[in-house]
Amino acid sequence: MLKRHRIQFPKPESSNLNQDEAYFFLQGPNGQRKIKFHDYDEIYQEQGLYEQIFYDRLKCTSPVKVTTILESAVRQSQDNFTELRVLDLGAGNGMMGEELKKHGLSRLIGVDIIPEAYEATVRDRPGLYDAYYVEDFTKLDAETKADIASWQCDCMVTVAALGFGDIPTKAFIEAFNIITAEGWVAFNIKESFFDNSDDSGFSKMIRELIFSEYLDVYHIERYRHRLSIEGEPLYYFAIVGRKNADVPKQFFE
Repeated sequence: MLKRHRIQFPKPESSNLNQDEAYFFLQGPNGQRKIKFHDYDEIYQEQGLYEQIFYDRLKCTSPVKVTTILESAVRQSQDNFTELRVLDLGAGNGMMGEELKKHGLSRLIGVDIIPEAYEATVRDRPGLYDAYYVEDFTKLDAETKADIASWQCDCMVTVAALGFGDIPTKAFIEAFNIITAEGWVAFNIKESFFDNSDDSGFSKMIRELIFSEYLDVYHIERYRHRLSIEGEPLYYFAIVGRKNADVPKQFFE
């Protein structure tokens, strides 16, 4: 049995925050700590805390949703889902990887920028990944890039990690370019990133990539990602496509 943490969300009148500003209080032996939802390094150090907040309390459905539509899209092709070699970008403590494994996936490579994510995965889900890299994909050296590419991943997934500065545009494209030609790509994004009024670099990149020659989109679906701390639904889009070619540097310009 995992330890149950004593957590408390802020009062409603003080919790009208943007999604990337949300926080909670964790009660421990040395008193109460305020932790932001995106302070993953702190959250991962407490076993079961991430799951208790985002899955038990806030009912996150994204790993299940993205895995389900990825499997459905692959079924439309001549490929076999269980034979995919998946690069899990922003793997965190392995929630997405665990869901993929439930569907019989054979090869799984994890990537995250913070060592706490790797340590939590080894602690809570040992043996889940065939390899797990703690790397900044905006600063990959040639040797590490070649080592990751040697796994010949033909699918990239990234769930609940895009658009809040967790994974920069350059890192997403770097991972996209590492997977093989005609590889599968599955990810989710906040629904506002499809809105033309959002002129952030990441939002523009996603919209342009979806309508570019570099990606064939197989499935787009709006769904409830999770609840907010006020209990309101937060909607995301889940997207699955197939890579046509590497994205060139000039695409950023």
